Amino acid sequence: MGSARTGRRGAEGTDRKSDPYAATAATLRAALVREITAGGGLSDPAWRAAFEAVPRHVFVPHYYEAGGYGSPSGAAVYERLGRHDPDPARRARWLAGVYADAPLATRVRDGELVSSSSQPSLMARMLEALEVRDGDSVLEIGTGTGYNAALLAHRLGDDRVTTVDIDPVITDTAREHLAMAGYHPAVVVGDGALGCPSCAPFDRIIATCAVATLPPAWLGQCRAGALILAPLATGLVVLRVAGAGHGEGRFLATPAYFVPLRGAEPPPPVSTKGLPSRPLLDDSFRFLLNVVTARMDPLEALALWEHEGRPGRERYGVTVRERRQWAWLDDPEGTYAWTLGPLHAEQAP
Repeated sequence: MGSARTGRRGAEGTDRKSDPYAATAATLRAALVREITAGGGLSDPAWRAAFEAVPRHVFVPHYYEAGGYGSPSGAAVYERLGRHDPDPARRARWLAGVYADAPLATRVRDGELVSSSSQPSLMARMLEALEVRDGDSVLEIGTGTGYNAALLAHRLGDDRVTTVDIDPVITDTAREHLAMAGYHPAVVVGDGALGCPSCAPFDRIIATCAVATLPPAWLGQCRAGALILAPLATGLVVLRVAGAGHGEGRFLATPAYFVPLRGAEPPPPVSTKGLPSRPLLDDSFRFLLNVVTARMDPLEALALWEHEGRPGRERYGVTVRERRQWAWLDDPEGTYAWTLGPLHAEQAP
């Protein structure tokens, strides 16, 4: 992967006089990096340097903690914690939470989660799986707080990173966060499913929102040999692009639960009809149910799962060939394959 860029901004470039949290944040950030490293992440020194440098608290000036379901509508009740809270104890809770290895709800609307900052250890695994090299051009789908874009910009340089989001409020806020931390990648308002043709071609595409299928525009905006990493069916698929409209790859072993790509058609609902409760407690079986969705009877899916030795995510993959996309177990041309996408667009592999 190449070495970390030197002379980047991030923690070293923030003005400690204007940021009263900088010193404490640096200590908390170092502890977070040690925790992620001890868990097997950040084996690449370049990414470790990025996580050590980029101040997450600049990108998450406030977040929401779920506090039960007390609203009249039955929606979750959220408590807001932030850097401007008048209570110093609550400010300390906010800062400690920012540097905990946990996802954070950053935007809530009518009791529903709209946007979040992902768990840092999951972000680290995703970025390392992207296998970036010096000089690579990366497109991020789903800008969020801007923190992930800052990590990419620290690793590759501002001019090699583009991040796109459909919500101008999100992009405006992220752009402000990035500038405060000293980063200036391209922040674009647009439909993530369409990629960013004006900045293409890309060597890597990383999505921070879940999709039911790989948007064709993503493959079309990639150079041959590029990688696409995207959340799909509660997993993370890493697709190697072989050419226009053609790619293939496997899932990582890591579970992943992301907010869906806004504006995209959702997958068919997952049915659990007739299933006993015990297998539903197993994450690997629930993943299979999300892969097959309405294309396989749940009891048949259970029989398959047990017959094949309760396979984990890493045994599954995805193939894209022009207009056809399918998920598979063990072999893209093998016995077990399921078309991805809406049922009305069914095309057998």
